[in-house]
Amino acid sequence: MLDIKNIDAFYGNSPALQNVSMQVAKGEFVSVLGRNGVGKTTLMRAILGLMDRVTGSITLDGQEINGMDTSDRALAGIGYAPQGRGILPKFTVRENLLMGTFATAKGNGEINEWVFELFPILKEFLNRRGGNLSGGQQQQLAIARALLTDPKVILLDEPTEGIQPNIVEQIEEVLVRLNQKHGLTIVLVQQNVAFARRVSHRFVLMDRGSVAAGGSVDELTDDLVHRHMAV
Repeated sequence: MLDIKNIDAFYGNSPALQNVSMQVAKGEFVSVLGRNGVGKTTLMRAILGLMDRVTGSITLDGQEINGMDTSDRALAGIGYAPQGRGILPKFTVRENLLMGTFATAKGNGEINEWVFELFPILKEFLNRRGGNLSGGQQQQLAIARALLTDPKVILLDEPTEGIQPNIVEQIEEVLVRLNQKHGLTIVLVQQNVAFARRVSHRFVLMDRGSVAAGGSVDELTDDLVHRHMAV
């Protein structure tokens, strides 16, 4: 579904990723792990077309997307819930959700009711401004908005960061349900190793802008975590 081959990514002339390759099969759940500042979010930005320059190949469902505008990548099937959530604080929950619907081929502004089955609190707060939601509620809104783009692959950047434990449990349940019951392909940037071990099929460990290790989540040993994630 998502095939990244030998990409280098740059901020200006400064390299931020070097020779990164990873493959995500259809219906797979892959976690991208690593310390702060090793290139995890940069990898997401490279997939989305938000870097100054990216060399190499990025294909989505067999279609080369490297070189496409970010909006065209969204239309091709990439959904994104960014680190920090990216909620528009003065927009209502309804207005934030509508933004997701415009990133689809239909672009009809219809909010599918099934997102409220996943996140019932959003229906209750439809007319509340995004800035008045709690951090956990904003994260649910960010994921719901990304799902409304009707993605083939959804990229989630630190969705559990700074979230109260009961909301983390709800988000975990939703992601597992989306992946296992609905076959949604998920790429998760995460520092919570226990969370990644519970939800993922495979992992990619990044260090200094490159892939340091990867494989089945069963191969995510404590030694690997200590070598590449200990502060």
